[in-house]
Amino acid sequence: MKRKAKGLFITATGTDVGKTYVTGLIIKKLREAGLNCGYYKAAISGADSVGESDAGYVNRIANIGQTDKMLVPYLYKEAVSPHLAARIEKNPVELSVVKEGFSKNAQQFDYLTMEGSGGIICPIRYDARQKLFLEDFIKEFSLPSVIVADAGLGTINAVVLTVEYMKNRSLPVKGIILNNYMGGTMQEDNIRMIEAMTGIKIAALVKDGDKDLDIEAEALAAFYE
Repeated sequence: MKRKAKGLFITATGTDVGKTYVTGLIIKKLREAGLNCGYYKAAISGADSVGESDAGYVNRIANIGQTDKMLVPYLYKEAVSPHLAARIEKNPVELSVVKEGFSKNAQQFDYLTMEGSGGIICPIRYDARQKLFLEDFIKEFSLPSVIVADAGLGTINAVVLTVEYMKNRSLPVKGIILNNYMGGTMQEDNIRMIEAMTGIKIAALVKDGDKDLDIEAEALAAFYE
């Protein structure tokens, strides 16, 4: 699919590790550097409106100014995995709809950041007619990824498993960003072990309340393809 924008997919080691928060910081960093960067997410669950959702948060924090429809095509109120929310609300995700939204955004922006849902294996649709996973979007749009993970205890296991899964599926990973970073012996060792065991660099460390990423905008923009 031809597109104007360079793209990047943001995934995570699981739910509630700060993927949306970090995604907002990524787009904010690029936009403040003068780069025309937008946001897109296939499906969001657990929100009554787009404005109250992850997409609405990123739109505000990064000062993008996208419309609700351009941010996310599928919004579910049920706070469960998108595939289950879609089944409950009888509104399954259609790949063609997600592709149309991506294409429109890709014509509007020079850099397009697509956020996943939960961890990399999160099912987006799972019924008798079709099964859709995040990796289907990554492959459809030929996107490299950045993995967001927690900096604390247990992250070595979570990051290595995520990286191995993605490598096994030929999903390129450009870098890893650790959230909730506080420093100290354990977290510094987590950084060393993750880099040693995955061969992928920790691109940035995010402390609680950070309003900027500790990575140059040029280096961040280089992740996009």
